[in-house]
Parts: sequence; C-alpha cells; structure tokens
Amino acid sequence: MTSGKVFIAVDLGAGSGRVIAAKTDFSKLVLEEIHRFDNPGTDLPGGSFWNIIGLYREILEGLRRAVERHGEAIVSIGIDTWGCDFGLVDANGELLGMPHQYRDPRFEGMAEAMHAILPEAEVYAQTGIKTNFYNSSLHLLAEARKGSPALANAGRLLFVPDLLGYWLSGRQAVERTVASTSQLIDATTGEWAWGVIDALGLPRQIFGEIVAPGTVLGPIRDEVAAFIGRAGIPVVASASHDTASAVAGIPMSGAGSLWLSSGTWSIMGVEEDEAITSPEALEFGFCNELGVNDSVRFLKNISGLWLIQECKRQWELDGEKLSFAEMATLAGDAKPFTAFIDPDDASFASPGRMPAKIRAFCEKTGQPVPRDNGEILRVATDSLALKYRVVYERIQTLSCRDFERLHAGGGGIQNELLSQATADALGIEVVAGPVEATSCGNVITQMIATGHLPDIQAGRDLIRRSFEFKTFTPENPEAWEKALVRFKTILESA
Repeated sequence: MTSGKVFIAVDLGAGSGRVIAAKTDFSKLVLEEIHRFDNPGTDLPGGSFWNIIGLYREILEGLRRAVERHGEAIVSIGIDTWGCDFGLVDANGELLGMPHQYRDPRFEGMAEAMHAILPEAEVYAQTGIKTNFYNSSLHLLAEARKGSPALANAGRLLFVPDLLGYWLSGRQAVERTVASTSQLIDATTGEWAWGVIDALGLPRQIFGEIVAPGTVLGPIRDEVAAFIGRAGIPVVASASHDTASAVAGIPMSGAGSLWLSSGTWSIMGVEEDEAITSPEALEFGFCNELGVNDSVRFLKNISGLWLIQECKRQWELDGEKLSFAEMATLAGDAKPFTAFIDPDDASFASPGRMPAKIRAFCEKTGQPVPRDNGEILRVATDSLALKYRVVYERIQTLSCRDFERLHAGGGGIQNELLSQATADALGIEVVAGPVEATSCGNVITQMIATGHLPDIQAGRDLIRRSFEFKTFTPENPEAWEKALVRFKTILESA
C-alpha cells in the first residue's frame, strides 16, 4: 500500500497494551504494531490497582512513534479496553486515586448486599446484566458502604477508556458499550439505570454524559500535541469495550449473527436488535451488552484458551518448554473423548497447577485420568468445544433462532484443532477470522465517525477484503453427539 490514511487503535488488555496503526486506502486494511507494553496490576495497602498513569504515558509514547512514522496521514485515535473498571474525577477534572482492578476483594459480600436491596431479577430486568464479581455496581456499592472520600468528592465517573480519552482530548464522556458492562445502564434505553443507581445509594452527580460508539470527542489537547509532535488529531470514542470492538471487527451481516470472540477467555453470543431479559436468560447466566450500530450483544462468558495457556505456563515452570504449535500437535495425536472437564468449574479459575487440576477433576468424576501432556490438552480442547455446544443450544432457545455458521475472531482462532472441534461440536461451519478482530473493530468505528466509511457493513466488508479467513466444516457428527451426552452427564455430576 503506497498511500492512504492511518487510523490509530489503542488496544489495552488486562495484561498488556498495544498501539496499532491501521493503514488503508479503503480497498484494503493493513495493521502495524507501533508500540507494545505491559499492563501489570499492583497490590498496595488498600487494594489492587491499575497503573493508569503509566498506561497513559505508554499511550503517549506510542502516539509519538506513530506520528514519527506516519505524520500527516494519521486521521484519528480510538481506545478500547476491558470493561467495568473506572476512575473518579473531581469537579476540577482531577483524578481521585488510582482505579482499582476488577479482581480487587472489595467486591466480597457486595452481591448479597445489593440483592438484599434489589433482587437480582429486578436488576437484570433493568440492566440485562447478570451479577458478577467484576461489575462496577458492586465496586461502587463497596465504596459507598465504606464512606469512600473519593466517591464523596467525585464529580464524574469515567470508565478506563473514557478516562484515557479525557486525558487525550479534554472531554469527559462515557462511551455506551463500555458503560453497558457496569450493571448500571438500562439495556433498553442505553441510558443510566436510575432505578438501580438510586436503590444502591450512589450519588447521581457522578453519572454524566453518555455517548454512542463512534462519537468524536474532539482534537487532542495542546499538551498532548506538543509531546507527540502533531496537533489537531481527533480522538474518537470508538467501541471502547474490547469485546464490542471485537464483535464489530468480525465480518457478519444481518441481525442475529452468531459470533465467538476467542482468546484467553471466550465469549459467545448473538448480535440482536433488542435485549433478551427473560428469567431463563438470567438463569443461564447470559448478559446483554450494547454494541455498535444500536445493537445488543447477547452473550455468555466461557473459559477459553486459559486452560491451555496455564498448562503451558506450568510445564515451563517445571522445566518443560513447549510451543503452542507443539502443544497442538500433541493434542491432535491424542485419542479424543477419553475424559471431560467443565472448563468453567471454579477449580480452574485461579492460576497455577492446571495440569494437576485437570487430572483431579477427572479422578473426582470417576473418569480415566489423562496420563501425559497430549491427553491433558486433548481433554481440555474437547471439553471446551463441547461447552461451546451447551452455550450454543441455550442461545438457540433464548433467541428463538437457528444458525448456519459461527463467526469466530481473536487470537484463539490460531488454534486450528479447537476451531475444527468447535465446528464438530456445534454441527455448523465455523468461519475463522480475523485474528486482530478487536483492533479492526476499533478502527472501522473511527472510519465511520470521521466520515470515511458510511456504515458498519462497509467496515466489515473492508475487513473481509483485507484478511485471510478459514472455514471449518463439521466432521464425524455421530461421535460428537455421543460425546455430548457423556459431557452433559459430567456437567451434572460435577
């Protein structure tokens, strides 16, 4: 690509961050990693915190490098991050303490406290979000109950991408997709869920302007321009929640498309026009998060490559180094369906000793215990694909839809054994791509915001033209149906 425009995606995960330059002439899209950095949390007296100032500094450095390489070709900047975590700023716009991590133990006991005020069914009916330990609602309730000085003096609540966007642009606004993870947004209107906010005794004044994904916040501040070497670059509130960006970046068409964001954790869902807040949806643990183009992401979180990554980490600690490619070969050579685990069992949630935990689960449930690394990996892979099937069946029931294919994006699709197992377990084709779905969704949202693309479909068409996709079709359906029966028996007995 010899000429064109450049859009900058700042993509932050809970372990690392990147600044990506997306180069395009609008016939093709090419991604270039400009800057990568770690994002470690830190335990301090008073809790677990994010180094938000350090993150901001790394973003500035990435932007400076992007300007060095691409100069006047840069059109805009957008940020996406994980959900739920937030900062509080005072009336002067100054940060009141460092943002806590969503795993901070202040959430303990808060779900029970909230449901004593509002039954979970009432909260779900308003917000479409099932109560989870990481929800902003619980962390804010904890701050309110302990008489937090930061909360008492706050002028605004800003989620992590909103806070970083404010520091870049000078505008305080809350982007709707990331706000929808908080359990404080009305799933129907996309505005603040005042019934929940008031019942929890949270101060109304901190809940400010909500903007749609693709809103131009304004140009970078003068101080930012002086550091990075160029003025006037617009900051866009893209699809600021990373899963919202990932779904936007998976080429699909029409309402009701089934998708999978595959990575350390997997998220499966359907893109809907309206929230599904039935009692059955709550019972099965589904959430309604808001997406681009006024869509609703009706979804379920599932353990993903976490199981395999943790096995790799443990074996390396034990002195056995295996690449992911070598691990995939070992799993592929192992006999299928010897035993199953529930990938979402609580025993697998914490890091450490994953191979031993998988063996222990099999022994506890009266199954053959995997003997070597290949068998352990095959048990994890088969079980994950079959758990996808269980979630898929519930999506069919709750959405009243049938599906011909699953659209999968994210780093997890590089595990082709799992992608094939997913097609086999679901009994439908899996279209895998792109790997960089999150960054793609971020930048096409910017392109629409700045008038370079007309709509989300045009953006997805651009992504489809730009990256390789692989289709996996179901094989040996009878064997997988028999395995499913055994798998469900294990889920019921565990």
